[in-house]
Amino acid sequence: MANVGRPEAMPVPHDIEAEIYFLPPEHGGRSSPAFSGYRPQFYYEGHDWDAPHEYPDVEKVNPGEKVRAYLGFLSPQEHVGRVYPGMAFLVREGNRTVGYGVVKKILDLEKSAARAVQNK
Repeated sequence: MANVGRPEAMPVPHDIEAEIYFLPPEHGGRSSPAFSGYRPQFYYEGHDWDAPHEYPDVEKVNPGEKVRAYLGFLSPQEHVGRVYPGMAFLVREGNRTVGYGVVKKILDLEKSAARAVQNK
């Protein structure tokens, strides 16, 4: 199960900014709120990728709410040139879709990717 996260969670890299809508439980979504540090999968092109979330405008996001989020990929080098503004994606916990998102901005993705490649 994805890490629910708490406000004291590790800082999330700001690879992209996205808008995410969390499904309510009656539509298959989470039954509890998500907090910064939440680590679901970012699903696109048929693959799940780990991407911790940070919610800069709210303490928590409840099911059925929309939120602005910063996402940091655990494998940023895999997403350069593939993730772009306007791109839709799913937020998943395992194979269960708990939300829908749209990439709003690419922020530090290239810097994160360069760091990841350098640290290998």
